[in-house]
Amino acid sequence: MENSQHEQYEYARQRLKQKKRLYYHFVFFVMLSIFSIIINKLLGVYPETHWFLWVITILSFLFVLHFIRVFITDSFMNKNWERTQIDKLIAKQERKIEQLQKDLDQNNN
Repeated sequence: MENSQHEQYEYARQRLKQKKRLYYHFVFFVMLSIFSIIINKLLGVYPETHWFLWVITILSFLFVLHFIRVFITDSFMNKNWERTQIDKLIAKQERKIEQLQKDLDQNNN
């Protein structure tokens, strides 16, 4: 397997792992939300307060952050983005070195 194919395979495997974790997170979110409602309403643990809403709100916030990370930030800040940024920085450094070399040559003449 070539190096580029191996990189593509590793990237695909990593993305699949991220999405799988997100799906597990969603199942955990749903199960814990249902469990909290059952404990609060049916079993009567502090029934005067609706504390299950806080649990669901916090879990929702965490799930949204995880979703944003997997499907938004990691989808456009991937290996290709990293390579492009590195190439831009290298080109910028090379231009600076060339300019310094030109300035040095002009000062020596």
